[in-house]
Amino acid sequence: MSKAFVKESALEEELPPQAAPDAPPAKNYVTPAGYARLKAELRQLVEVERPEVVRTVSWAASNGDRSENGDYLYGKKRLREIDRRVRFLIKRLEGATVVDNSGRDDEQVFFGASVTIRSSAGTERTLTIVGADEVDAARGHVSWHSPVAGALLKARAGDTVTLRTPAGAEQLEILDVQYLPID
Repeated sequence: MSKAFVKESALEEELPPQAAPDAPPAKNYVTPAGYARLKAELRQLVEVERPEVVRTVSWAASNGDRSENGDYLYGKKRLREIDRRVRFLIKRLEGATVVDNSGRDDEQVFFGASVTIRSSAGTERTLTIVGADEVDAARGHVSWHSPVAGALLKARAGDTVTLRTPAGAEQLEILDVQYLPID
């Protein structure tokens, strides 16, 4: 029988609930600086950008014909984008668990650690393990649920860990672990 003739509720009962493949993990760990950045972005959108766009749309609507009014059409589109981002930020902030490990004196790798590693090719780099909303590859900030962070977590300075990549397994030597304030 075609699924076109089956009630949607019957289809839902057959399928097990699944998380979206690209959905972030249930826990939303974030550093104090990352939390402050998210709050600042939310404040900027709500207090500055949205009122400005509302004024523009209101002015454009008062001009009459809205079907060919670029200010009105693009303003409404921008309002939808802002509202979508505001909803996202509110959800992320509500579910955030702020973790401040700066100043911690430990050689084991946990959330918030700045880890200096040496690859099997001999290149050294420093990675800082941060929340999913704070990732910045240029600054060496990696998400705590990324493969490289997964390989490093709970290891200690002096350990060698295996990072599994599509190109194959790579050995990483942990040279130093520090808990510095993250800006």
